[in-house]
Amino acid sequence: MAAETTDLDELRDRAQRWLDDDPDPASRDELRAVLDGLPGSGPELADRFAGHLTFGTAGLRGPLRAGPNGMNLAVVTQAAAGLVTWLADQGGEGPLVIGYDARYGSRAFAERTAQVATGAGRRALLLPRPLPTPVLAFAVRHLGAVAGVMVTASHNPPQDNGYKVYLGTQLGGELGAGAQIVPPADAGIEAAIRAVGPLAKVPLGPAGQVLGDDLVAAYVEGATAVIDPAGWRDLKVAYTPLHGVGAAVLTAAFTRAGFAVPGVVPDQAEPDPDFPTVNFPNPEEPGAVDRLVALARDTGADLAIANDPDADRCAVAVPDGAGNWRMLRGDEVGALLADHLMRRGVTGLYATTIVSSSLLRAMCAARSLPYDETLTGFKWIVRAGGGSEPLVFGYEEALGYCVAPEHVRDKDGITAALTVAELAAGLKAQDRTLTDRLDELAAEFGVHHTDQLSVRVDDLREIAGMMARIRAATPETLLGHRVTEAQDLLPGADVVILRTDAARVVIRPSGTEPKLKAYLEVVEPVANGDVPTARTRAQAAVTALRTEIATALGL
Repeated sequence: MAAETTDLDELRDRAQRWLDDDPDPASRDELRAVLDGLPGSGPELADRFAGHLTFGTAGLRGPLRAGPNGMNLAVVTQAAAGLVTWLADQGGEGPLVIGYDARYGSRAFAERTAQVATGAGRRALLLPRPLPTPVLAFAVRHLGAVAGVMVTASHNPPQDNGYKVYLGTQLGGELGAGAQIVPPADAGIEAAIRAVGPLAKVPLGPAGQVLGDDLVAAYVEGATAVIDPAGWRDLKVAYTPLHGVGAAVLTAAFTRAGFAVPGVVPDQAEPDPDFPTVNFPNPEEPGAVDRLVALARDTGADLAIANDPDADRCAVAVPDGAGNWRMLRGDEVGALLADHLMRRGVTGLYATTIVSSSLLRAMCAARSLPYDETLTGFKWIVRAGGGSEPLVFGYEEALGYCVAPEHVRDKDGITAALTVAELAAGLKAQDRTLTDRLDELAAEFGVHHTDQLSVRVDDLREIAGMMARIRAATPETLLGHRVTEAQDLLPGADVVILRTDAARVVIRPSGTEPKLKAYLEVVEPVANGDVPTARTRAQAAVTALRTEIATALGL
């Protein structure tokens, strides 16, 4: 009992010291309420002070709450102070450009970042309103900024927010100009954040220069340049931004490109930080695009498109010819976009990640185009090949696509949507569909059927246990075929890859959620042009593969 009392007293003291330095009255009131609830609120207080949000290659991301283990004005002030110190220590010159989405706290966090930058003597440029992440990534290069900050939690739950950092050419290099940071920058920024002293001593200046709509217009102009100005435009599109910030920019891009204005799901059209119509604001989640599909069906649309809330991802749904609609997998959209660019004569490096389908590799090999495969994340995709060939296309299976690396060196759901629409309109002019093109690719390269086994946990130790299990007892066969390669990417990455002559499994912890993910792929040859039969076999094989992997993980 004495030890427990001592622990609680120490925790109370830490919380009081944090409260005394917290610049936000609302957060202070929140933390006081937790303190007033002691000892019953002990577990909650302990969780808030279990550690601090660590600045990694994805920046910061966490729940909105007071304390070091949450997103709040104190944590953001500290992060901004560390970032501007690190930029100065690296000799970085130029302004810091800052964007934000429509989540709770986003604008306040962006403005505080600008105040910290100007207080340190650096110009701060603030985007004019809540805008998509790709607009911020574009702005870093377009404005010659030393770095960029985007305040967003992308498709995380409503109670979260986040803080992503992009570097300009001077510190990011040619491949990393306008791209998310990679090691060792993350560790350097984290060290600078931890070295920040009392927040009351962090100098604050004015909230920077608010940029005009000419920046957004420049983004839209560049976005529409990624498609053929003489291409087909007869296409009816249904669209949802999932309560995010994509609608105005996507509509402007489609209009400038010559497409009809997409029909937008009415009750998801405006930004809403509560995301009231979805359980998770992620188009991959079950039920998230039900309203979109209903709109597409009711209006006779040719194509349905969804962005996630910060519009850096793009989901596509298509009619199946029998009155139903289905979401295309990220690997399917990636193959369609790559094939479309190849048919347009776009030469250069095509890249994807180790967890994406191997179809892109086969396509590049058959068409004598350079190909590279990276770890997951666009911070790696845009650096694919190490500069040996200019990157012209990159994608990851989690609905992220970069169709114009010189425009936005990151995933971009707006330009991806435009390029999908261009492809669909061209096929429509031939009385054909995206699924017809997928069948053509399957007939040529075999059916590459992909799926996931995703395990959400409450305790991250469960993920470590499953990874340890698969390493200690690696399957020797999958689907009755010998495992020809079992690759462990430790210590560089916590990833295990298993391969047979017709299947592949990649197992890794999620980088953004408390999940273990197993990425499954089966390649089924197509005999005599019978794609439907090959798809049926491949689907059955993936179902069986999922069961085998679940057993191997101890589920």
